[in-house]
Amino acid sequence: MKNPKVSIIMGIYNCEKYLSESIDSILNQTFRDWELIMCDDGSKDNTLNIAQNYRNQYPEKIKVIKNKKNMGLNYTLNRCLSIASGEYIARQDGDDIALYDRLEKEVTFLDNNHDYALVGTDMVLFDDRGDWGKTNTAEKPTKHNFSKGTPFCHATCVVRKHVLEEVEGYSIDDKLLRVEDYHLWFKIYSKGYIGYNIKEYLYKMRDDREASRRRTFKSRINEARVKLIGFRMLELPLITYIYILKPLLLAIIPMYIYEYLHRKRFLKM
Repeated sequence: MKNPKVSIIMGIYNCEKYLSESIDSILNQTFRDWELIMCDDGSKDNTLNIAQNYRNQYPEKIKVIKNKKNMGLNYTLNRCLSIASGEYIARQDGDDIALYDRLEKEVTFLDNNHDYALVGTDMVLFDDRGDWGKTNTAEKPTKHNFSKGTPFCHATCVVRKHVLEEVEGYSIDDKLLRVEDYHLWFKIYSKGYIGYNIKEYLYKMRDDREASRRRTFKSRINEARVKLIGFRMLELPLITYIYILKPLLLAIIPMYIYEYLHRKRFLKM
């Protein structure tokens, strides 16, 4: 078989409740020339069995590998990358949903716009009660958009594989956990590449109470650290370094205040 146009990489960990819905949203894509590579990161529930059952049903489309123990998303995604054969690399998380034409629109954009290294989209935020928020990304992020936070919704992105290879994929470091995507975009932009956001809601990200709990004090420290590293890489003005304080402030406020601010930021219009 010829190599697929797109390799979708998915790190999976204890997501048995939602994994089938996520995989089904890929199977239902209008764009068909893809492979799905899932790497189980030491799940303690039925996640791996669900993934393997799909692999057995669609052996020509789905690959499943596993880590010997929990290693973190950066390591896990790099393992997926190591066996990916597509021209483009797409991301998806095991508890999220891709709208049916997501891949078609992103692949068409990259095929027609060779100046861009990656493309993302806006997304809808949802929980078990339904949709509750929306993102509003910059359409053509410049390096100055990096000061306030990541300008791309990681799980929505499709990236040219040769660009990922040039920057050596995700950097594996405990100090980059939960901000591996932010660091990746810094590396890509520091090489002179740029990205684009399609201003359509082509992806649904699960953002619930469990997601809030994963935004730990350590992850906030990691975000501040990656900002410092990235601002230096992009040679941003010194005035922007004040934004390094933002994740540190979020790390010390009570959770209920953070959740209120988070919801208010993305609340549907």
